[in-house]
Amino acid sequence: MVETTSVLESEPQKPIYWIETKVEIETKYEFLTSNITSVLLLAPHKFSAMSSTMILIQDFLFHVFHFLKSKEISVSLWCSCGLLASSAFLYFMSRPRKVYLVDFACYKPGPACICSKEKFMKMSKCSGQFTDESLDFQMRIVNGFGLGKNTYLPESMLKIPSSISIADAREETESVIIGAIDELLLKTKVSVYDIGILVTNCSIFNPIPSLSAIVVNHYKLKHNILSYNLAGMGCSAGLIALDLAKQLLQVHPNSYALIVSTENMNSGWYQGNNRSMLVNNCIFRIGGAAILLSNLSSDSSRSKYLLCHTLRTHKASQHDCYNSIMQREDETNTTGISLSLDLIRYASRETIRSNISTLGKFVLPFKEQIKFLATLVGIKYLKINMKRPYNPDFKLAFEHFCVHTGAKEIQDVLKEILQLNDYHLEPSKMTLHRFGNTSSSSVWYVLAYCEAKGRIRKGDRMWQLSFGAGFKCNSAVWRALRTIDPAKETNPWTNEIHHFPVDVSALYK
Repeated sequence: MVETTSVLESEPQKPIYWIETKVEIETKYEFLTSNITSVLLLAPHKFSAMSSTMILIQDFLFHVFHFLKSKEISVSLWCSCGLLASSAFLYFMSRPRKVYLVDFACYKPGPACICSKEKFMKMSKCSGQFTDESLDFQMRIVNGFGLGKNTYLPESMLKIPSSISIADAREETESVIIGAIDELLLKTKVSVYDIGILVTNCSIFNPIPSLSAIVVNHYKLKHNILSYNLAGMGCSAGLIALDLAKQLLQVHPNSYALIVSTENMNSGWYQGNNRSMLVNNCIFRIGGAAILLSNLSSDSSRSKYLLCHTLRTHKASQHDCYNSIMQREDETNTTGISLSLDLIRYASRETIRSNISTLGKFVLPFKEQIKFLATLVGIKYLKINMKRPYNPDFKLAFEHFCVHTGAKEIQDVLKEILQLNDYHLEPSKMTLHRFGNTSSSSVWYVLAYCEAKGRIRKGDRMWQLSFGAGFKCNSAVWRALRTIDPAKETNPWTNEIHHFPVDVSALYK
């Protein structure tokens, strides 16, 4: 009280607010000057919300400024303190935000959608649209590409005759994405009002309103949600959506991002006799996945995985790669998606090699990087003729490989390039056998298989690898934040995982 009186006598022009807080400001100033390092290190952790932090800092600096002015502190000291505080604040705020995978869910259709090989061939034959030669070709594909007897097609297509329409396609997609999201929300207990970012992807079916609008409408998401819908990007679109969500989470703090990946069988069904287009009918099946990402530090304790890297490789500048997968009309003006021989010969090999060569410097041990670099320099610059260039051992970087199901030929290419064994490719092969090629969502069914098998341990590193039209190859690298207990998990494999793996080698002969 005595000190307050002296201030009143010496500085009568000071406002009452300043008088009441002078003691508090002196305390803050002494603490700041004597513990500047501790303040700078602890401040970013003390305030979780940017807006609250800025208000507190502004208020604090206002008082400090007036106090320094009253003490006639030199301008240089004041500027130095301000510069140091600003630099520290910018450093902590500019660091990349950690992105967590809280959980994910894969859609599993009901028994009415089960499509055995016999049912598939009966449906194709009863359509009356395929020649005997085309039916024989489809039979060989169905029997030789590793698909099992319990894959799924939409109910509308399993009818005799099949029902192909926009209404049926919309019903199929809504059942998949709503089914997957419902399960995800049940697992994570996150409110739909907390979701600030939404990314959907479907290559073929792109209605108006978009798929992202369907999600917003059904769940009544907030009006200012950042929503995006990716189209025409093939089987690799799931990891492209993941990369987009990651970039958005870097600039929008304290946010949840919902990703929905699916494909539509009804609108992609080919009704002609071109063999390059008939393959899609035989290997693609209904499926979808919903993924919840977060950049909240408070979610680190309950999340499953930490996103370490994403990498995208695009080879559309090369003619062979660009035309390897293309939607077009056949000789009778029937629309379909053709798969060329270049898909295996050029596109997949070249694009996959480019992707893993770039990814290697982020994930491979230093010793492996040196070996690979020496080989690259020898071939490219010293013109050394090497019969077998050195391939880095990615098994030293990852415990689990979640490879896009694709087809047997693609799996063989990856097995050769990455020097994988049957154990590493087992999740991908079993997913193709059980669910077929579910396009962009397939890598999540593969990861679900690893979880159901109890393979995921805390600290394990996982590599998701997908490829698709363009030609594109995309990677996502995760680190497990906790051991996944399959007894506590619910996913499409839960009630039948004890039946796997099965021997599918006979199906490839």
